[in-house]
Amino acid sequence: MKFKSLIKNVIVCAAAVALTACGSSSAASSTAASSTAASSAAAAVSGSVAVSGSSALLPLVQEAATEYMNVNPKVSVTANGGGSGTGLQQVSDGTVDIGDSDVPAEEKLDETLAAELTDHEVAFITVAAIVNPDLGVTDLTTDQLVGIFTGKITNWSEVGGPDLQIMLVTRPSSSGTRALFKQYALNGEEEASNQALETDDSGTLMQTVQDNKGAIGYVALPYIINSTAVSAVSIDGVAPTLANTCSGDYKVWGYEHMYTKGEGSAAAQDFINYILGSDFSAKAESLGYGVVSKLSSAAVSSHQ
Repeated sequence: MKFKSLIKNVIVCAAAVALTACGSSSAASSTAASSTAASSAAAAVSGSVAVSGSSALLPLVQEAATEYMNVNPKVSVTANGGGSGTGLQQVSDGTVDIGDSDVPAEEKLDETLAAELTDHEVAFITVAAIVNPDLGVTDLTTDQLVGIFTGKITNWSEVGGPDLQIMLVTRPSSSGTRALFKQYALNGEEEASNQALETDDSGTLMQTVQDNKGAIGYVALPYIINSTAVSAVSIDGVAPTLANTCSGDYKVWGYEHMYTKGEGSAAAQDFINYILGSDFSAKAESLGYGVVSKLSSAAVSSHQ
């Protein structure tokens, strides 16, 4: 995949609970804006910023909005999910100021419309398949995962689990998380339709998996980094951690984008700069988002 820009030294890769942090990268890194400069710039900005899109990026954006408005109460920021496709369409239409996406705009929009948007890469996200902790399945091969999500494998006993019907919890076609999972976990195979259990609300998806022993779905790592309600599944023996993603061993991840139409409003630019600045990096790392500059060359090349 090609991207318009590569933002370096965005947030520090971190471990939480059982997750280990990415190691240091030899790649050159740029220095984040100082907190004094950020606060000074924020004081000169007023208005409102509407954000929508990626559910994977939503926890980061919501936390940033809360902290940013404490720094600059002259700007009101509202953040909603809805999926990457929705965010991209809305920022293109001008109904929101920022569209969040797990995939490049050109994958969801017409080429002409995508060219009107400015890409701000703010992090990378790791995506994990999740199951009920009582299921007892902790590792699946890629072939098994493809079989399950395409509906060819319908009982957990076929992959070493109990004699129990598999319940797929799927995401809508507008979901960028679904696009990442399809490309890197399912080798491009289309997952089986299950509209009765389709949601792009990661909280709802996790609750469904928690409540049903035979359920399986997938979410971004920040949703499960401090959770014991569901269990992450290793793929081909590799656990979905930030360290394994940075090394290139874990393959299901993608860049996180915040798009503006053109350069965007002064308030939108200032909010994005706040996310990229030093004041917010400590909070961002605790939420489980990865720093782009710490991705190994092997990881980067696998996603080009």
